[in-house]
Amino acid sequence: MRTGNEPATARSPLRMRFWLSVWGLLWAVAGTTLFALAARPGWAIACAVLSLVVMTDLMIVVHRLHQGPHYQPGPGIPPYEPDRGDNRRRR
Repeated sequence: MRTGNEPATARSPLRMRFWLSVWGLLWAVAGTTLFALAARPGWAIACAVLSLVVMTDLMIVVHRLHQGPHYQPGPGIPPYEPDRGDNRRRR
């Protein structure tokens, strides 16, 4: 359901992000190992840095999954109401 306010209230499909991060982590670790064994230190360092980025994303996703249905909504949770700007301070 499109509400027109997605940039402000978009919710990520966390389970898909989790499995894509696991897949990316496997490839990045394999690349680090294989490039290190092939004596290609530049590529090994690049894959190691990518591994750190993917692990950071994976930790964030797992943290949000553990926070419950507010961050991982199911079909029974309606989309957020659009921000109407009512809570702004008036001058």
